[in-house]
Amino acid sequence: MLSSSVSLEPIGAKVAAGEDVIQDALVAIRNHLGMEVAYFSEFSTGRTIFRRVDAPGLEHLIKVGDSHSLNDVYCNHILEGRLPELIPDTSQVSLAREMPITAAVPIGSHISIPIRLLDGTPFGMFCCLSPRPIPSLNERDLATMRLFAGLAAKQVNTGLKHRRDTQQVHSTILAVIAAEDYDIVFQPIVDLQSRAVVSCEALCRFKTLPYRSPDKWFKDAADVGLGSELELAVLRTTLAAFPQLPGTLSLSLNASPELVISGRLLDLVPAQYADRIVVEITEHAPVSSYTDLHAGLAPLKQLGVKVAVDDAGAGYSGLQHIVQLGPDIIKMDMSLTRAIDADPARRALASAMVFYAREMGARIVAEGIETTSELNTLRLLGADRGQSYLLGKPGSIAALGPAGKLAQQAFA
Repeated sequence: MLSSSVSLEPIGAKVAAGEDVIQDALVAIRNHLGMEVAYFSEFSTGRTIFRRVDAPGLEHLIKVGDSHSLNDVYCNHILEGRLPELIPDTSQVSLAREMPITAAVPIGSHISIPIRLLDGTPFGMFCCLSPRPIPSLNERDLATMRLFAGLAAKQVNTGLKHRRDTQQVHSTILAVIAAEDYDIVFQPIVDLQSRAVVSCEALCRFKTLPYRSPDKWFKDAADVGLGSELELAVLRTTLAAFPQLPGTLSLSLNASPELVISGRLLDLVPAQYADRIVVEITEHAPVSSYTDLHAGLAPLKQLGVKVAVDDAGAGYSGLQHIVQLGPDIIKMDMSLTRAIDADPARRALASAMVFYAREMGARIVAEGIETTSELNTLRLLGADRGQSYLLGKPGSIAALGPAGKLAQQAFA
């Protein structure tokens, strides 16, 4: 059956100009053979559909999206061996000469290679034609045509595999959302002066095996258009646990710029807890428009929600991200806090960040503190809070306990 299981359009339509292997191959082979028309077609529901076309000056006769019934063209006959792949002069081949399309186009010479999927199923044709006979076309030209057609077939099969993989990821993400197949854990955030737990960050841990880190799950979800849906599902589960949180603690939630800009996060925020919620926006995530991001944050801020910049010092947007957002909290990335006690450069950068926060009325949360020496150095520099395995590992809400003094060993 001459029918492809998946259309080329989702595979190739998004390929940037100049990077489309199939189009480039058509241009090259048409020029090499000195023919007027080259096209790549796909078989679908009994028709051949032109997916790529190179026909300078003849665009009024053939263009992308045009189609013909397979009963009216050469394709079936070539696939079934009734017509040869190489026809230098159609007037010399009785079947081609008798077909109405030969005179209608007209087709004087024709060379075409079937494109097949990995399982052998015909997908379409890679073709060149001319309104005039070209008697010089020969087996060497046919071999060259096959090379270019092979490039097209490779792109098709690679694209189909990518689409199938994408569909599998899409289905997996939907299943995770439907089953809430993840746990929410809470990591304490500690005041470095009073040594008390004052806040916590909600973190997601996916249960599906084999284990994969959360960032990979969220990246996969974003790649298949489900990034916001997965974020929203995780945030709903997280916020449902808010009544169990000790009443003096605030709760930090991670949210992508896209989710904030969409306005959908606002609907999740319970008004009675809004002044205890911190929305963390990572410096790693690109921001399409700070104007739109501010517009998305404005109603959240009106409810009392605080804004934090996560991973400050680690992303590619740098200080601009912090300056643009004017956050209430700046979370200093572990790339700055790690070995800060022994590294003057890190101390200088951290000190500048602390000074900036003081000037702007923001708090500094130092992440990734591993040793008491790092902890003491950050305290001396004026960092407000810390979050790390040294100060408390992620766990259940119950493990947070009442907001009191943390175990003293970390500060020894």
